[in-house]
Amino acid sequence: MSVPHTSEFRSRERVTVIAESGIPTGPGFILLHGIGMGRHYWGALTDTLGQHGRVYALDLPGFGDAPEPDEPLDMRESGDLIAELVESFGITDPVLVGHSMGAQVAVEAAARHPHLFDCVVLISPTVNPEERGARIQALRLVQDLWGAQLRVIGFGLVYYLKAGPRWYFKKLRMMMDHHVEDTMPLVKADTLVIRGSEDRLCPRNWVDRIVAIIPRARLVQVPGAGHEVMMTNGQAVGSLIARHAEGRR
Repeated sequence: MSVPHTSEFRSRERVTVIAESGIPTGPGFILLHGIGMGRHYWGALTDTLGQHGRVYALDLPGFGDAPEPDEPLDMRESGDLIAELVESFGITDPVLVGHSMGAQVAVEAAARHPHLFDCVVLISPTVNPEERGARIQALRLVQDLWGAQLRVIGFGLVYYLKAGPRWYFKKLRMMMDHHVEDTMPLVKADTLVIRGSEDRLCPRNWVDRIVAIIPRARLVQVPGAGHEVMMTNGQAVGSLIARHAEGRR
């Protein structure tokens, strides 16, 4: 496992922190975290992907070690920011990997910049349109975390405290207002959807709908896992992503 090299990407007043690791050849795996989280929570998934290509784990503006900008970006603006970052860094064969809110960003980036992205992975994608509300989403998160590994809960607490409630709720509003299901039919990329079978925030009927409306999408479920499936089953999820990037099922 290579030691990550950390750098910053600046676009106007917005700063994205990037931890780069893995081998210098192969695809470039761009990891987009969920709301309130950051680059460190990918764990074993980063190590696994690093054996197949270059890994770029991001702290999006206002999260992790990235300073808070004046105003949060909405999902479309965040997608444009990722496209700008990819072009600036000269990342070849990019594979967009988004978890939870990061999946919303990945969808916008792929739909708005199809010339850059032809391979996408959506892990536990949000927001289920049948439960589009902060209260019900909070309830589902509590249900999902009930009985979760202490490591998952610990990472969540550290990152949420780091972001702070004011910034978190600003971004949550952007996340809830985004109707990702309207953009998904525009995604032309080969898309893998990964869901933990016990995920309360991302129910099976919602991911079935995603696979139906994204033209080139398929679903893989990880038995017994919840919303943070890439933390609890990092090696297995990493292998699924690597195989998807190589065009293998």
